[in-house]
Amino acid sequence: MLQQMRNHAKWIWIVIVVAFVGGFLLFQTSGLAGRAAVTTSTAVGKVNGTEISYIAWQNATAQLVQGQEQQLGRGVTLDERAQIETQAFNDLVSDILLKQEYSKRSIRVTDDEIIAAARTTPPPQFMQAPELQTDGQFDPSKYQRFLSSPSARQQGLLAQLETFYRAEIPKQKLYNEVAGDIFVPDTRLWMVWRDAHDSATVAAVSFKPDVTKEIKDAVTDAEMQKYYDAHPKDFDHPGRASLSIVQIPRRPTAADTAETLKKIQALRAEIAKGAKFEDVAKRESDDTVSGRDGGKLPKSVKGTFVAAFEEATVKLKVGEISGPVLTPFGYHLIRVDEHKGDSTAMHHILKLIKQGDSAAMRSDTRADTLAKLASSATEPAKFDSAAKKLGLLVSRLNIEEGAPAMYLGHVVPSASAWAFGGAKVGESSDLFDDDQGYYLVRLDSLSAGGVRPFAAAKDELRDIVAHQKAIDALMPKAKAFSTAAASSSLETAAKAQGLTVAKVGPFARSTQVPELGMLSEAVGAPFGPGLPVGTVSAPIKTDAAVFVLRVDKRTMADSTKWLGQRPTQRDQLTRALREQRIRLFLEALKKAAKIDDRRKDLQNAQRRATT
Repeated sequence: MLQQMRNHAKWIWIVIVVAFVGGFLLFQTSGLAGRAAVTTSTAVGKVNGTEISYIAWQNATAQLVQGQEQQLGRGVTLDERAQIETQAFNDLVSDILLKQEYSKRSIRVTDDEIIAAARTTPPPQFMQAPELQTDGQFDPSKYQRFLSSPSARQQGLLAQLETFYRAEIPKQKLYNEVAGDIFVPDTRLWMVWRDAHDSATVAAVSFKPDVTKEIKDAVTDAEMQKYYDAHPKDFDHPGRASLSIVQIPRRPTAADTAETLKKIQALRAEIAKGAKFEDVAKRESDDTVSGRDGGKLPKSVKGTFVAAFEEATVKLKVGEISGPVLTPFGYHLIRVDEHKGDSTAMHHILKLIKQGDSAAMRSDTRADTLAKLASSATEPAKFDSAAKKLGLLVSRLNIEEGAPAMYLGHVVPSASAWAFGGAKVGESSDLFDDDQGYYLVRLDSLSAGGVRPFAAAKDELRDIVAHQKAIDALMPKAKAFSTAAASSSLETAAKAQGLTVAKVGPFARSTQVPELGMLSEAVGAPFGPGLPVGTVSAPIKTDAAVFVLRVDKRTMADSTKWLGQRPTQRDQLTRALREQRIRLFLEALKKAAKIDDRRKDLQNAQRRATT
């Protein structure tokens, strides 16, 4: 079997060579050769001395981009590509670190191990392949026949399996060494169960801080410096930029809405006459992701979709097709396939409400003019001049590196990646566009990320320390109230001081309770032995406020139910703890490694070389 894999490895090498040549041609035609700083031998990074080549990075990026575009049904934006490039780089770093760890631990993989794994443990994509399933479940006998089939050999899939297992088996051996000894005892399982199933209902009085000017003025530099030194990560921020932006909207008219409604009604009539819903969805749906699958949506529960869509779904019987349903996305036809418990399976067809041809042509013409006047301009005045000539409103945006630029509640495609991708202050972008309109942005300011100096963070530090001081100042008042409530009742003491008693619960130890500061000391206190039912607590200080509580009801977890589900709980918790240990192990590997990421340096050098 392994020899068959190797005999057909040429197919894999053909794919690799094509990818390499494609990457090389991309390199040659993208302006990265010649007088630029990047060459075919350039390393974009090093991991403990092992280089990551530009070509390897671009090939890894191209594979991820292809997968993302297939999933989205469209090309990726610059923002999305920037994220993918970072993911590809991090994946390559992880691969190198793992290989170095295999060598250090003498982890190897034998041919027999590969053959055994290929026969008994198919990769996930094989488990999910419809042709290898029977009644919706993976069929091992079909998989075995597939491995022995001529088509598997002819397509080079056996060689692909060998490649997969040569990478996967050492990884699993390493993970077993790192986390294979984890075992969760009953005491831990019972504690986790109780945290989720013990419940309490409380009466609560809260004392919320009032950060006055006097408290802020009393904060000293020494107090701020102490907090700054103790919390350095709080002041480590990404790069920041400010942009000017203009938009030429693609705004549909009432006539466009009516035309879209007419189209969706025509599609419904076509289906009513006998056309297959799935065929119409593949041909007509503007939801390109579900449309490829005949309009099929993932099984959903309440709250998955927008209100108008869900309201229509609830009213439909199984097999029934809705009339036109208007949502912010456009008009839908919905067919419910199954109502089962809280979940619903369904298909839909979406028609977006778009500009008509004449309006779209006017928008396109204005966008062309805007691009000619200011696209890629290096003189800041050209942006303002173009906006004035076309009567466009200039708005300001503040953005952070790694996050998309938001304008009027939606993402401006590619703007953030462009701003942090080597653009110079005062420069205008290319013209970006999406279904909402066309956009042009200008970079007005840019600051690098990193830990802010103490002087730059003083305003924020003053607010933080003042808030803490205001919380501390509440403690004497809360203590006096607690004493008064203990000698009378919570309600009596609250009424005397004009305070409100809130009823909160039931909630568990692990519940986020907004009324008590989410996951705070006040959430855990009602379950402690020091606060019996009916007893008024001492003041409980949290980051949000100071609370005085009385436990009105406490219900303990049912041990019989726990015993019934214990095996499943142990499996789930063991798996989670192993995954956590592996994640921490990989993070520690990366932290201890000497990683030289040269991507930004190369990008800046490349940009300088082409200007």
